[in-house]
Amino acid sequence: MTFTFRPMILTAMALGLAAAAAAQEAPPAPLPDGAPPPPVGAPADVPAAPPAEAPTAPPAATGETTVAPAAPAMTPDQYINNPEYMLDLDLSTGGRVVIQLYPNVAPAHVERVKQLARAGFYDGVKFHRVIDGFMAQTGDPTATGQGGSQLPDLKAEFNASPHLRGTVSMARAESEDSANSQFFIMLQPRFSLDRRYTAFGRVVSGMQYVDAIQKGEPPAMMSRMVQVSVAADNKPVPPASMLTETPPGADAAPITADQLNAPIR
Repeated sequence: MTFTFRPMILTAMALGLAAAAAAQEAPPAPLPDGAPPPPVGAPADVPAAPPAEAPTAPPAATGETTVAPAAPAMTPDQYINNPEYMLDLDLSTGGRVVIQLYPNVAPAHVERVKQLARAGFYDGVKFHRVIDGFMAQTGDPTATGQGGSQLPDLKAEFNASPHLRGTVSMARAESEDSANSQFFIMLQPRFSLDRRYTAFGRVVSGMQYVDAIQKGEPPAMMSRMVQVSVAADNKPVPPASMLTETPPGADAAPITADQLNAPIR
């Protein structure tokens, strides 16, 4: 018995073509709610290509200055009660004022004050502007409010340290980057100064000697810093005879009985 497969082959081919045509006519499956349609020409199960990225800038040419990353700020355990970051002010009002410096928020200002203190710049400098209930300003060897050191002015390091009683902050002119050597100690809080002046420390002992500074703009008799030193240098407190103030006219010759009895001219 002879079998032929030709009719069966033709029948299978016809069924295959019909199935393909039906698949092309069927509508595409719906996308999830909110899903974007696939790009034209791409199968539905292939994600669209991401948008082209913007070209990156070419590397800097050789010889250009690159900015180094900022050094991490010091942690409190590195500077709190560390004598290298404490300042001793021996005042003519009677004793030593100890200031804790804040190199974590104002490293350049802290280094400037330490540098000037170690050079003896502040020794004998007077408090030329002292406003009762506000602050006591010093650091100007001319005692006029116009002087400073020969070092360049500092770039501002405004920070979040509040201007509380005892806060030590840098004085400046109108320009934010004009601080040099003058600083002030707060007698009472004044938060309007926050982030406008660079706070770089705070009094931790001897505030009574700050309170005793002569008041005035300028004071009739100016209190002074007899000696300013970094605590790590272990400079002793000057003798008590140096930490005193002489009221105006106290050094004049005393009036004698003969002068009292002298005729009025």
